[in-house]
Amino acid sequence: MIPAISSMTSATQALQGLSGAGAGNAATSIGSSGASPTPFSELLTDAVGQVDQLETQAHTAVSGLMTGSGVDVHQAMIATQKASMAFELALAVRNKAVQAYQQVIGMQF
Repeated sequence: MIPAISSMTSATQALQGLSGAGAGNAATSIGSSGASPTPFSELLTDAVGQVDQLETQAHTAVSGLMTGSGVDVHQAMIATQKASMAFELALAVRNKAVQAYQQVIGMQF
């Protein structure tokens, strides 16, 4: 029981060490290049933007197919499937993030 408590204490201290300026140093040491790491919020924003772009392309392809403006059926289907898969991936990432948040909130210290 005591080793488990001491390992939890050391894990808590390590997490506290990562907050503030230490978080940037830890993220920099993980990356292989010398460039500063991209914040997680920017990664999520870019991913949502890409999903939106794929959905817009799918909408344009389906509209072009329906109006007969030279879009092939297979092009519209591929664009639709790309948008669908990107949305499902974004939804899965969101679900995992919510699940991880709920687990952290449920922890007792």
